[in-house]
Amino acid sequence: NDWNKPYKKSARVVGDVIGKYHPHGDIAVYDTIVRMAQDFSMRYMLVDGQGNFGSVDGDSAAAMRYTEVRMARISHELLADLDKETVDWVPNYDGTEMIPAVMPTKVPNLLVNGSSGIAVGMATNIPPHNLTEIVNGCLALIENGDLTIDELMTYITGPDFPTGGIINGRSGIVQAYRTGRGSVYV
Repeated sequence: NDWNKPYKKSARVVGDVIGKYHPHGDIAVYDTIVRMAQDFSMRYMLVDGQGNFGSVDGDSAAAMRYTEVRMARISHELLADLDKETVDWVPNYDGTEMIPAVMPTKVPNLLVNGSSGIAVGMATNIPPHNLTEIVNGCLALIENGDLTIDELMTYITGPDFPTGGIINGRSGIVQAYRTGRGSVYV
């Protein structure tokens, strides 16, 4: 459902995802779509939503039958060149469709939108970052693979949260970039 095409009912998209790619509960799929449409949850929204998708104050999104979605413009960069055999394809869960093993993205989504999760007693939190800073940092690393953390931080100055805010102190950021552990106070 492209950014320049009409919106589709969220329930339709959820059904397609469950049927073709992810045979689990519809709530998990819809909650993911909602999060990707919230400007306060994602630094760069991947879904363009129409309707009530909740609020930063904790208000829930409307039911999927009342909302509509389409891919946000930046999402196309996650799928760019799929038709050019840039990635391997594998069967979906029931062998009826071929799906990309990974996305051939031009956007470093994990770094720009961040992630958080818990698995096997381990928690991870990757804060979102500014796309321009990340791209400039990547280009600098390509030019000089021996770049130090301090040198890299001249390009990537720290997290960039979708709701804005002021980060109190840089020591937590520096520690996180150097060791993988650190705290950021907003």
